[in-house]
Amino acid sequence: MIKKFLLLSFLVSSFSVFAAAAGEMAEAKSMKKGDAEKGSKLVGTCVACHGADGNSVVGQWPTLAGQRESYLFEQLEHIRDEERVIAVMKGLLNNYSDDDLRDMSAFYASQKTKVSQADEANLALGQQIYRAGNLKSGVPACTGCHGPAGKGLESAQYPMLGGQKAEYVVTSLIAYQTGERAIDEHGKIMQGIATRLTIEEIRAVANYVSGLY
Repeated sequence: MIKKFLLLSFLVSSFSVFAAAAGEMAEAKSMKKGDAEKGSKLVGTCVACHGADGNSVVGQWPTLAGQRESYLFEQLEHIRDEERVIAVMKGLLNNYSDDDLRDMSAFYASQKTKVSQADEANLALGQQIYRAGNLKSGVPACTGCHGPAGKGLESAQYPMLGGQKAEYVVTSLIAYQTGERAIDEHGKIMQGIATRLTIEEIRAVANYVSGLY
């Protein structure tokens, strides 16, 4: 009983830290909005991997359609500045200004996400992790930051997960585990969570969010 109470207290305190960090980041990064129409003219080189409207047709590449504008801009900025290294994108954004990246982000944010059908095999476990976390291992529910429908939180730059490619979510969570993506405050928060997830839980929650809407 005491052990369960301590674990519950830990989860509550962890969530409070995440919430406080979200609030601080929201205050610190009041983002200038981009122009979706201008952005539509800048994404020609992105089509091959992310689709004409940002809905990727290949599991290893993320769906960008409907993603939070603030999160997209943050990630594009990291990639351009080589703080986040993606081999196939190296150099592709070198000639884009901050305003260009904002416009591209606005374009993708304005598109509609096409949600796939999740696999029934590990759906129950994925739903449990996403909605309730894992009390025993100290994993908080994903809904705290990404919302019950996986839409994310624009003000805190937390990404939309609903409809994201399962394969991409798996590789991302593993990258957080290894520290590869722990390059900013968001990454450090996710690293703390991902390191407590088993590979089975990672695959399950990735599958669950792929069909979440």
